[in-house]
Amino acid sequence: MLINAIRYTPCGGKITVEIEDRVADRNALFARVSVIDTGIGIPAERLPHLFDRFYRLDEARSRHTGGTGLGLSIVHHFVRAHGGFIRVASQPDEGTIFTEYLPK
Repeated sequence: MLINAIRYTPCGGKITVEIEDRVADRNALFARVSVIDTGIGIPAERLPHLFDRFYRLDEARSRHTGGTGLGLSIVHHFVRAHGGFIRVASQPDEGTIFTEYLPK
């Protein structure tokens, strides 16, 4: 998530990482990690595919910045394997927030 924020946030943009130890959600306690950027954002119709293996939001940009389209899929599987979940919120030209919740 952090690598993508770096790749897709232009110079002068901002990337913030927030970590919270005890978050109550779904009647359980989680550690919450959020990566918030002011990058290019993601169109709403693309959000459901972000965690698909080999999915790239922008093929041309991916060739330039690198990446295989596996990173978010690996993160998603890791978080789910540990009983957690991920939420994504994004607006084109405004940025993206990836938040992962890992059970305590």
